[in-house]
Amino acid sequence: MESGYYAALTGLLARTQALDVIANNLANTATAGYKAQREFYSALTASSNAAQLSPLNRAVNDYSVLGGMGLDLSQGNLQPTGNPLDLALQGGGFFVANTPRGVRYTRNGHFHLSTRGILLSDTGDPILDPRGKPVRLPAGPVTVSPDGTISADGAIVAKLQIANFAAGVALTPEGASYFAAPAGAARPAAAASVVQGSLEQANLSPIEGMVGLIELQRNAELLQKALTTFDRDFNQTAVTDLPHIS
Repeated sequence: MESGYYAALTGLLARTQALDVIANNLANTATAGYKAQREFYSALTASSNAAQLSPLNRAVNDYSVLGGMGLDLSQGNLQPTGNPLDLALQGGGFFVANTPRGVRYTRNGHFHLSTRGILLSDTGDPILDPRGKPVRLPAGPVTVSPDGTISADGAIVAKLQIANFAAGVALTPEGASYFAAPAGAARPAAAASVVQGSLEQANLSPIEGMVGLIELQRNAELLQKALTTFDRDFNQTAVTDLPHIS
């Protein structure tokens, strides 16, 4: 039954790692533009001749391990704020910011102006235009069109850079709603639409996060009980009965 013990052990380890992922998602349900991470599992087969094993033996010889985390880029709900510098993206695409770590991408459009009129991200980093320059706005009301063009008093004053990525390009979450991407992978977003006066909410609700957390905790508890059973009952049986085998 050692394989069953290790199957329960690796399953418990996988769920413990996944708890960190869900806890991080849950902590960011109120973060504008947040994209949830989804865990996925892989099976590690202990036996080299798994095809010859019975269904029961195959079950205990397939160890569940955390295969990794995938980024869920599905659209979050748009929440009107009435703030003209709050911008949301409908469809694919990311705003582009120049951070101390380099160019980064975000769906968090909670922007504000610096004293010099530079459009800044929620964390104070300059938002870039299609030329890679900081977006600079005049004082007073501005209007942002769906393609990211910014106008003041009827005249175009700037345009937002909206970037997107081909399918399969790996985006790395870095906190503060930022994502890093491989150099040269960004391209102009064709289908993105900017919505002024709104923010995109996280694409994971608190209720969904709590349900996932509770379900994972219950799975971990069951695996913990299985470990206790293997360690206590089966090992004790072996210690008791093996000396009597002649």
